[in-house]
Amino acid sequence: MIDKCRSLAELPALIPPTAVLGLGGMTLYRRPVAFVRELLRYAHATPPPHSYALTLLAFTASYESDLLVGAGLVRQVRTCYFGLEVFGLAPMFTQAANLDKIKILEETEASLAFGLRATLANVGFMPGRGWLGTDLPKLRPEVKTVADPYSGETLIAFPAIHCDVAVIHALKADRLGNALLGGNPAVDVELAMAADTTIVTAEEIVDQLDRADLGGPAVQHVAQAPRGAWPTSCHPLYPLGGGEILRYIDACNSKQFDVYWRNL
Repeated sequence: MIDKCRSLAELPALIPPTAVLGLGGMTLYRRPVAFVRELLRYAHATPPPHSYALTLLAFTASYESDLLVGAGLVRQVRTCYFGLEVFGLAPMFTQAANLDKIKILEETEASLAFGLRATLANVGFMPGRGWLGTDLPKLRPEVKTVADPYSGETLIAFPAIHCDVAVIHALKADRLGNALLGGNPAVDVELAMAADTTIVTAEEIVDQLDRADLGGPAVQHVAQAPRGAWPTSCHPLYPLGGGEILRYIDACNSKQFDVYWRNL
C-alpha cells in the first residue's frame, strides 16, 4: 500500500523534455490546467531546466494544450480536434500551424482509439475500417493496410500509440491512486493505462475512495489541485469560466500571450 501523493510543484520534474505527453479530459471539460501552469513555470525558470520539444497527445486538445503550444514547449501534436468549442479556434495553435512552427500528425477518433487499444493489447497495430475510402492514408503514408486472414478484406492497420506520461485531472482521488473521473471519462482510463507513467491531479485527495473510475495500479503519482481544471469545467463542482476563456483569446489576439500566462 504505497502513498503516491506528491505536491503539484513536484510534477513538472517528472516530464522528460522530449516526452510524449498525454493530457486527459474532453474539449473544455476536466482538463489538467493546474499541472500545465506548473509545467510552464518550471520550463521558464532561470536557468531553464531543459529545452522542451514535447509531443502532445490528446483525444481532443483545448485551452491547456494551447498554453503549451504558445509557450513553445510542443514540437508535435497528435489529436483529432484542437479548439475552444463555441469560443472558436485555439489561437496559439492556429498561429503556430499557419507559420509551420509545429508538426501536426493527422489523427481521427478512430486512429487514436485503435492506437491506444493496440498499446493496451501489447500488439503493434489494431485493424479497423475507419480510414477506408478517404484521403487520410495519403496524409499518413506510414499507416499501412493489412489483409484480414479470415475474410481477405483490406483493413487499415492503425499503429499502436506510445505515451510516456499521461496527466489526468479527477474530481477526487485517494492516496493509493484510485480516481473518480465523473460522468464523462473520455478516453482517460485508456490513456492512463497505456502510458508508462500516469499522474493524477485531483480536486480533493482522501484516504480511501469507496468507488473509482481509474484504478490505483495504473497511477504512479497523485497531487491535490483544487479548481485544477479551471477555466475549463469540472462538473458538478464548477462550471466553465467563459469570461476567462474570452480574456485569453483577447490576450492572444493582442499579442499579449506571454503576459497572460505569466500572470496565471
